Amino acid sequence: MQDPFYTREKKRKSTSGMLAADAWLDSSLYEFWQSLGRAYTRYQDFMSRFHVTGIKRFFVEILSDAFTFGAIGAVLMTALALPAFNIIDRGAFNKAEDYSVVFLDRYGEEIGRRGIRSDDSVALDEMPDYLIKATLATEDRRFYEHFGIDVIGTLRALMTNATGDSSLHGGSSLTQQLAKQLFLSSERTIERKIVEAYLAVWLEWNYSKDQILKLYLDRAYMGGGNFGVTAAADYYFGKRVQDISLAEAAMLAGLYKAPGRWAPHVDLAAARGRANVVLTNLVAAGFLTEGQVTAARRHPAAPINRTADVNSPNYFLDWAFDEAKRLIADNNAPGNNFVVRTTIDTTLQKYAEEAITSVIREQGEQYRVEQAAMVVTDTKGAIRAMVGGTDYAKSQFNRAIVSTRQPGSSYKPFVYAEAFEQLGLKPSDTISDRPVCIGDWCPQNYGRSYKGQTTLISAFAASINTVPVTLSIKTGRDAIAQLSYRMGLRQEYPVTRSLALGVASVSVLDMTSSYAVFANHGYKTPAFGITRMTTLSGDLVWENDADAPHERVLSEQTVAYMNQMMRAVVTSGTGRRAEVPGVPTLGKTGTTTSYRDAWFVGLTGNYVAAVWFGNDDYRTTNNLTGGLLPTIAWQKFMAYAHTNIAIAPVFGVDFVPEQTMVAEADPGESEEEAEQRPPSLKPAAARKLLDLASRFESTLASTQPVNDTASLPAAASETGI
Repeated sequence: MQDPFYTREKKRKSTSGMLAADAWLDSSLYEFWQSLGRAYTRYQDFMSRFHVTGIKRFFVEILSDAFTFGAIGAVLMTALALPAFNIIDRGAFNKAEDYSVVFLDRYGEEIGRRGIRSDDSVALDEMPDYLIKATLATEDRRFYEHFGIDVIGTLRALMTNATGDSSLHGGSSLTQQLAKQLFLSSERTIERKIVEAYLAVWLEWNYSKDQILKLYLDRAYMGGGNFGVTAAADYYFGKRVQDISLAEAAMLAGLYKAPGRWAPHVDLAAARGRANVVLTNLVAAGFLTEGQVTAARRHPAAPINRTADVNSPNYFLDWAFDEAKRLIADNNAPGNNFVVRTTIDTTLQKYAEEAITSVIREQGEQYRVEQAAMVVTDTKGAIRAMVGGTDYAKSQFNRAIVSTRQPGSSYKPFVYAEAFEQLGLKPSDTISDRPVCIGDWCPQNYGRSYKGQTTLISAFAASINTVPVTLSIKTGRDAIAQLSYRMGLRQEYPVTRSLALGVASVSVLDMTSSYAVFANHGYKTPAFGITRMTTLSGDLVWENDADAPHERVLSEQTVAYMNQMMRAVVTSGTGRRAEVPGVPTLGKTGTTTSYRDAWFVGLTGNYVAAVWFGNDDYRTTNNLTGGLLPTIAWQKFMAYAHTNIAIAPVFGVDFVPEQTMVAEADPGESEEEAEQRPPSLKPAAARKLLDLASRFESTLASTQPVNDTASLPAAASETGI
């Protein structure tokens, strides 16, 4: 048994140790806090030396905030400068076009040129003094004073714009404009303007003022495919730049900001008005006196006649130039100068342009629509006409190629064609027009009504929405999308529930190519615009193989069925305004949700054409459907195009042409001979009757709208027809 005394002693020692540890901890914490307090007191005493009051405190606070925000700004500016640093590190200027191409129409007549016309062989001190002064007076009067960014000039431009007059001064310095030309694209964004400013400062650090000015004069785009004042002087006036007059120098100096708007071969009156503004700038800047510019005002510049260039099919030429550059690269063609034979038919091109612009001019305001596009090919895919907008001089954006819009119900032929191929249906087969849903999406017909049992051809002609949705469920939407790609659509799009109603991205050119399959007995028919390319000396670079085999996309039975269906659209459906007397016409209308896009795509035995109407900013139109202006423009073109040619039949469509002047042909002329002959102008009497018919159609369009069931209200479905 353990001794009790020993146990008590052990406990006492243990308690004593704990008390000692506790006392040490308490004293240590006390000493720590005391030393910390003394240190804080010393810190306060030290900082009190910097304490200021009164007016001094105000300036100290301002300086402190300035340093803070300055540091933040420095970090931000460095981040914004990184893109400019990356561009400079690449060490390469934007290349001008390397090639010069002369384009011929299908008959061998020159229709235009594309590519660079540049010449930088004239030194700055050899150029006329008044040309340099006119440039500086109009573009950057403080050029020799600023560091690349004209702060004063920018503020002045902002004030000028605020008053509604921006004709005299721009916001960018000449150096900034050069930076954009050398390094950047033409997009208008805040990010690009910031990078442009950094690059302008970099140019000022690395080049002299005279070098910058020389670069600008050599690389500025002057319209007509010309880069630099030397090439422009030759193009517009047929002179060396050293020999131009003050009036001609003023006209050239007015081109920098908007060559497409003020080029003399586009609008001579506007060019002379702009030149007069430049002369005023010269006087206002103090470079010349009013007496020195009086003669130039009284005798404005007279440029060389460039009417042929203005009347060129410019939208087509822009596209053909891109195609030509691709062919040059693919074939490793030698040299830089080429001649390209195209498929364009200048007569049909004029018909197409007239059909589009006249409809927009007459009824565009009524339907709140500003733009349209059209592509016309023959049944083998050769492009005969291309209209990328209503006015090339105002906008070079090619809506027939670049722009992709939803086709609405003009997409439905892909759905029905896949159903015929996969399910073995025929136009006379019946199907139930009833409510149908895919998940929580339930498309509805125009008027929210249903027909019950109906034939496929009737559903297609009336553009019923529930039927193609039902068919898409049976065939699978992926199969429909794949068929559309095989037929000619190239822009990839997501396969959604509403695909059967045309929720996809398509171009006017691709829609034309796709419908050409129906005109070409089911064979893939990609559109093409170039048939032959040679060097300037005549050496062959590339030639289109007209006999190359094409892939069969649809069976002949399906093509016959689809042509019968599209014929019903014109005879009894939503496309009745597309009917051309004496010509088998067929096609499909299309209208998207909220009336943003209106289409008609159709064909005859001779031509295939797609027409689109809409607005660039996707604004809704005034209830414009595919059965209205698109069909009117399409019909107007086809009536012109089928005058005095042999009318070819359409596969699968029984058509007996009526006795009409629309299709007069030489009875002894073969179809091949007719195809190689340019369509002649209509007889005067026929032209008058067709004009009267067009006016009558226009009147009908404004007073008796067709029930184009493709035009669903926005709330009714994801797309209309």
